[in-house]
This record gives sequence, C-alpha cells and structure tokens, in this order.
Amino acid sequence: MSLRLSVLDQSPVPEGSSPGDALRNTLDLARRCETMGYHRYWVAEHHGMTGLAGSSPEVLIGSLAGATERLRVGSGGVMLTHYAPLKVAEAFCVLASLHPGRIDLGVGRAPGSDHLTAAALARGGARTPLEHYPNQLEELIHLLDDTLPAHSPIQGVRATPRPERPPEVWLLASSADSAAYAAHFGLPLGWADFIAQVDGAPIVEAYRRQFQPSDRCPEPRVLLCASALCAETDDEAEALVAAVRAWRASGLRGPIPAAPGESTSRPVPIQPGRRSVAHGSPDRVAARLDPMVEAFGAEELMVVTICHDHEARVRSYELLATRFGVHPNAA
Repeated sequence: MSLRLSVLDQSPVPEGSSPGDALRNTLDLARRCETMGYHRYWVAEHHGMTGLAGSSPEVLIGSLAGATERLRVGSGGVMLTHYAPLKVAEAFCVLASLHPGRIDLGVGRAPGSDHLTAAALARGGARTPLEHYPNQLEELIHLLDDTLPAHSPIQGVRATPRPERPPEVWLLASSADSAAYAAHFGLPLGWADFIAQVDGAPIVEAYRRQFQPSDRCPEPRVLLCASALCAETDDEAEALVAAVRAWRASGLRGPIPAAPGESTSRPVPIQPGRRSVAHGSPDRVAARLDPMVEAFGAEELMVVTICHDHEARVRSYELLATRFGVHPNAA
C-alpha cells in the first residue's frame, strides 16, 4: 500500500490576526487538504497560548467534520490526564454518532500547557498523576467499547450515545513509556517525532515486538508525525522557517511573526533538544522525510506546518501532496 499523507494542525495565530481567523484558517486548510487527497486531519490541544488557538479539539473536530466529507478527523491529541475518561468518551461518542467512520481519538499525556493551567483544568485543582494514566486509558477504552469489567469502580456506567461505529483510538507518544502503553493495550501508535527528544526508531520497533493484538487493532500500526515546510525554493522556505525559529526561541510567546525580510541579522539557532523543521523545495523536504518514514516503517506520514502566511502553509501541503504522489479528490 502506498504511503498515506495526513495533517496535524496546531491552529497557529499569525501576527496581525485574531484567534478566530486562525480557527477559520484551520477549517479552510481542512477543506483544501481533503481536495488534495490527504487521508486524515488532526487538531492539537494547547492551553494558555496566544500563538496557538486550538484549546478544545473536540469542539473543533465537530466543525471540521461538518465542513468536509471524506477526511478522517480527530485529535492529536486529547490530553487525558486533564479529564475524566467518561467525559472524553461521551464527547467522542457524540462526534462518532454524527460522523460515523470518520472520527479519530488520539490520546496523549503531555500537559499541553503550563503547570498552573494544567492544575486549573483538573478537578480539585490537581492534575491526575502520570502513574494513573494507564488506568485512565484502560477505563476510556472500556467506556468506548461498552465493556467495563465487573470489578470496575464505575461498573454499570455507560458512555452515551452509543455510535454505530466507535471512534478509532490512537495513542500518541514521544517517549518509550507511551509507546509501551500502545503495545500493551493493542492500539495504533502515533509517534510525535517533531517533539521527541529521543531516537524514536528503536522505540517504535520495540512497540512492534511487544504489541498485543486487540479487537480494535489486530496488528501494530505506525503513524509518523514530522514538522515540515515546503516552498517553491529553498530560500523562500528558509525565510518562512526563520520567523518560526524566532518564535520558538522566545518561548512560544505571542502570535507567529511575519517572515523576516532581507534586513534580518544573524539566523536564530535551533533550540537544543528540538527537531529541526524539514524545509525547502519539495525534493529537499522529501530527502529528509523519506529516510524517516523508512526508518520507522511508517504506513502513514502526518505533517505539521507552522508559518505566518496562511496561503504559504496551504501551498506547502499542496507541494508535499504532489511530491509524494497523493491523488487529488474530486471537488
């Protein structure tokens, strides 16, 4: 099977625009990526950030699914340690009932915020400790499948409504622990290479070796998420990426700045521990991404792209789709 191409959208807020503009850009990009032939479209969860507008993926997913027809739409991801599993299950049961066969629930455990905001999101002002995450995950899966065991402290509770086809659950990982949970629970793995600070290929290989088949996922599945920006020329891409590097170096404060002009002084260095963005012309970007896909044995490549100009971001996805041979859908 040929490589599937998908999108992770963090809903960046360009300098000089509003968060509402950023969310409308997300809807516009999803419609256009569907026409280009992309397979799925996930939106992220970030809190307390003026540069990223997606604080409630489940709300945004409903709008995205309603604005498209074929794309699989989902979360990349819901940060489960903030929430009761029942609340997450019911939100995605509603989405799956409205849009059967198209909803993905990507689950993660990163805070997606500062510690104070994370505590404010949690019941009682304290975020659920990470050691409880496997239990939360198990309870969430049982609620989605309506299979709570007799020993469960909430046995008898049902997540409603019951959709004809439950959402597809993915476990998001940028560490060995989360990948091991995906193998244990028999879930497909979304490897977030763009934020990982470790070599992911051996971890993903361990996931495949340790995988325990489940009714949801009989065989291991791997989606690789990487950061990329494609432009007509290497110089154009470098100018766009330089502004994003400056934003990241500032601690992700404020909206995404405009691409710097010719008067810009020395380039901003890449932050330690952060993967560099694969950027440049289509061939140059493919030369970075192709070996990654091969090293991970990924069946699907998900690309996250941040830049100030919305049309430049759309064009990046167009160039990638063409370079990777994705077949456009009829309008």
